[in-house]
Amino acid sequence: MSTLTLASRWNPIDWPLTEGLIPHAVLAAGWAALIALAVGRGRSWWRVRLPAALITAAALSWLLDVVVDGWWHPFPEGTPKYVTWWIAIALTGLCLAGYRMRRLTWRRRGLALGLCGLVVLMASSEVNIGFGQFPSGRVMLAPWLTKTDGLVADKAGQTVAAPPGRTLEEVWQPPADLPEKGTVSVVPIPGTKSGFKARDAYVYLPPAYQATPRPLLPVIVMITGQPGVPGDWVLSAQINEALDAYAADHGGLAPIVVMPDQLGSTWANTLCLDSKIAKTQTYLAVDVPEWVHQHLQTAAGRKSWAIGGASMGGTCALQLGVNASDVYGTVLDMSGQEEPTLGSREQTVKAAFGGDEKKFDAVDPLQVMARKKFPDTNVALVVGETDEEFRPQMEKVYQAAQAAGMKSKFELMPGGHGWVVFRPGIAQQLPWLAQQTGLTR
Repeated sequence: MSTLTLASRWNPIDWPLTEGLIPHAVLAAGWAALIALAVGRGRSWWRVRLPAALITAAALSWLLDVVVDGWWHPFPEGTPKYVTWWIAIALTGLCLAGYRMRRLTWRRRGLALGLCGLVVLMASSEVNIGFGQFPSGRVMLAPWLTKTDGLVADKAGQTVAAPPGRTLEEVWQPPADLPEKGTVSVVPIPGTKSGFKARDAYVYLPPAYQATPRPLLPVIVMITGQPGVPGDWVLSAQINEALDAYAADHGGLAPIVVMPDQLGSTWANTLCLDSKIAKTQTYLAVDVPEWVHQHLQTAAGRKSWAIGGASMGGTCALQLGVNASDVYGTVLDMSGQEEPTLGSREQTVKAAFGGDEKKFDAVDPLQVMARKKFPDTNVALVVGETDEEFRPQMEKVYQAAQAAGMKSKFELMPGGHGWVVFRPGIAQQLPWLAQQTGLTR
């Protein structure tokens, strides 16, 4: 469906930002604006100010790279090359506008700033296309537009459970007054045993959870990447919409999805381990399940519990799948790393375990799988076809999972690394997750 067709049917905030007419128009306008900023009159512009602007932009780009990847280092794998490139383009536009300002009238200064804004908008658009964070304006505005519900925390007197050898769907009879959609709630999940100070979690309860009798549904714990917030699965991935669509085809049944915090803050990296940094493994393997059992009615046992995540969250899911296999029987790892990392093995071991390699080896998922078999664990590994950084690591994880006896599968998705893969990836894997956790056949 074209953007023009959508324009006649949708609210403008639903127009696509990563495909179609809008991003192409922004790209064309941005390049035109950059060329207009680069073209000037007089020898002074061509001999002095234009070279100075380009040199300044190059220097700022280099400095930013040193600060971000060399000093701050928020991304263990480093800033993606395409992001670095488009930041450099945005800085070039800013510098070209800046070197023009002194000799322009106020009216022309406003024009230069407008052209600069188009260049920055183009760079932002291209980064968004690569990562897929905001496929539409509605998703971009989701933190302000999305309304959450109060948690349904009552305990039903009557419940329906799947008997041995059968799935829940086979014994479930949906009532006539079943709601069309599930609920999304924001709740605190305290680190009672771990001491971990987590941000509020998101919880999705499917339509069937509101029925009487209440079906005892399986639970999926979903972990976001780093940087990230627990609400990313709702705000950027629209996981609740995928779950509602799944429930509509299965009599209101869908997994309960709990989206806790494993970072503590947007840019932090706890490695999802019990270490000197934080006791995040205990939080996810003890505190979160205990909170769920206390506040919700769900299916019990590791076969009914799955953990999944994307990027660093995928690494985290794999770690919990092997280090807390008594809690989680199914793992969904989307574009994860082969091991938890802060950038290098030496840096990670030093920060987490004071340099003790043996302590790191004891929880490193690939090394755990080399020592131990997991014949009763299911794992799905999903990664982008063009993800040069994470695809080789995921292929290595797949080989290790097979060698450890896991019931494993490996799937490629169109795209690189980001929500452009994670968003369709979670929707595509929901039927598999429901099957592995006993919801459907």
